[in-house]
Amino acid sequence: MKTSSSLKPYSSAFGLHHLRRTSPPWSRRILDPSSEVVLKWNRVFLVSCLVALFVDPLYFYLYSVGGPGCVELDLNLGIIVTFFRTMTDLFYLVHMALKFRTAFVAPSSRVFGRGDLVMDRRQIAVRYLKSDFFMDLAAMLPLPQFIIWFVIPAVRSSTTDHTNNTLSLIVLIQYVPRLFQLFPLTSRIIKTTGVITKTAWAGAAYNLILYMLASHVLGAAWYLMSMGRQTACWRTECWKEDGSLNVPQCSPKFLDCNSLDLPERQTWLNVTNVLRNCDANNGDTTFPYGMFADAMTNSVVSKGFTEKFLYCLWWGLRNLSSYGQNLETTTYVGETSVCIFICIFGLVLFSHLIGNMQTYLQSVTVRLEEWRVKRRDTEEWMRHRQLPEDLQERVRRFVQYKWLATRGVDEESILRELPLDLRREIQRHLCLGLVRRVPFFSQMDDQLLDAICERLVSALSTPGNYIVREGDPVNEMLFIIRGQLESSTTNGGRSGFFNSIALRPGDFCGEELLTWALMPNSTLNLPTSTRTVRSLTEVEAFALRAEDLKFVANQFKRLHSKKLQHAFRYYSHQWRTWGSCFIQSAWRRFKKRKLAKELATQEGFFYMPRLETIEMSKYTELPQVEIPEESSTSENPQGFQHLGATILASRFAKNTKRGKQKSGDRPPISVGSIRMPTLAKPDEPDFSIATEDEFGETTDV
Repeated sequence: MKTSSSLKPYSSAFGLHHLRRTSPPWSRRILDPSSEVVLKWNRVFLVSCLVALFVDPLYFYLYSVGGPGCVELDLNLGIIVTFFRTMTDLFYLVHMALKFRTAFVAPSSRVFGRGDLVMDRRQIAVRYLKSDFFMDLAAMLPLPQFIIWFVIPAVRSSTTDHTNNTLSLIVLIQYVPRLFQLFPLTSRIIKTTGVITKTAWAGAAYNLILYMLASHVLGAAWYLMSMGRQTACWRTECWKEDGSLNVPQCSPKFLDCNSLDLPERQTWLNVTNVLRNCDANNGDTTFPYGMFADAMTNSVVSKGFTEKFLYCLWWGLRNLSSYGQNLETTTYVGETSVCIFICIFGLVLFSHLIGNMQTYLQSVTVRLEEWRVKRRDTEEWMRHRQLPEDLQERVRRFVQYKWLATRGVDEESILRELPLDLRREIQRHLCLGLVRRVPFFSQMDDQLLDAICERLVSALSTPGNYIVREGDPVNEMLFIIRGQLESSTTNGGRSGFFNSIALRPGDFCGEELLTWALMPNSTLNLPTSTRTVRSLTEVEAFALRAEDLKFVANQFKRLHSKKLQHAFRYYSHQWRTWGSCFIQSAWRRFKKRKLAKELATQEGFFYMPRLETIEMSKYTELPQVEIPEESSTSENPQGFQHLGATILASRFAKNTKRGKQKSGDRPPISVGSIRMPTLAKPDEPDFSIATEDEFGETTDV
């Protein structure tokens, strides 16, 4: 106590007393009706309700014909059914307890939006006691267990028909509140989530289960009434044997299989006419079995549980589907009333099943049907406009590829309906990993990448389609995710020039648009494309439109850094093509000068005159070269010949250079028969808006 009291000031100083308030015990916690816990429990309780509705009619199969002229109770089946029934009753009990701890929306606050939740436990309890408490209590009470294990053993002296009718009456009366609990429970689930199941196939299966459940209940009731007709016939014939016709008197206890070992029953069984007069297979019988004759002629009432359960389920399913048209009835009022109920109930239930199944199954194929209609309209339009066969084939390929990629879902419309923050997170999840694969984008920070991912849109293309043609305005920048493109240029249509490269995943095209967006004083006119881009395979890419790229360039100054400038030049295929052409032109000029020098040297060897015929006055300014004595033979003048060739070659090269300077800036460079036109240098963005300091931070200039 001293320790806990000493900690109180510290807990109050650090605000730890608030932790005790935020975590109340479970017994005092109030649940939100739209929370995940309540939603999961409602789904679990819905399954338990279906199981309970399936288990209750199994009580009708407890009675069967256990011997000649007697009815017995199947205790093994009773134990199993009672166990499952008790488990479902526990679910009903837990559900009632949770309702006392589940908040509700005040009716007066539903003017706008969801409304205000009432979290007061007293108000919740009062509202529940006034609305659904007694219905839930009636559904939860274990009445069939009480009848089976307490009432029936206490009244064994009564007639078998009495106990049979009592049990069936209790089960049927309690079946009504259990059945009607499905409707508000389903309504709450739909109100919270919008659907009863997450998939259309599960919804169709749910409706089919309800239909099978109705068939199961109808078949079990038919079996119980068949047993009632059989015991009614035995009882009628037993009353006729009162001992007046030298026949042992028939006692009602003989109809119970517990009396099989009695000597008087054995004596009565040898001489009685009850079995012969109540045999449905006997053509002389006068008892009107009507629609229950199948249970006796096929010995359903004396079979095991599996055989009679499946036969009764099939009987109920057949007559519900055919609205009772195959039933042969008598004038017995109860039998006629049951047939009328089967006809009406089967018609309503089957119509409901067909309608719901059609709705759920159509929701699965609605996109496919819309695509088929759109494809049919496209085919009719192409035939009406008499498009060429190759264009029709390209249209078909694109429609098919778009269906395979999107399944007919308009992603932009879905994203448009979401709030901005959620839309941004989704775009980041979809695009960030793919955008980082683009080398140019890998140089950017997360904030800039988020802004770009928010504005990216998906773009699809089939083989042979032209993304952009040379000379057309560029309205979007394309970043390839899958597929391969061909990018080619003719340098404005000049003859003798052609460059082609392949664009693969990670590459981009339309870099002219980035140059245009980075210009501080860019015009409204979009830049023209310097290349023709055509898809070689099926291509999936992200497109960044001109207005979005301009917005990003204006908002984020880091896009103007020198680091991104160098990355842009390195990965831009337009700059790469210009650089390769520049290097190729320089190399060819170097080869031309080298070839001219070599030709001049060779011409000096063959056409240079002898040294003694040359006027020495022309070479007074030349340095004197000593000739060794060993070379003063007949080959002695050859040393001067080499010197003269060198002089002529230098003069030839000087004249060539002077002629080039006079010719000006002529674009073609000729080497033999090859003409290499020069490629214009791409426009360079104005990166002077921001520069990087020595620490890598961006500062305005």
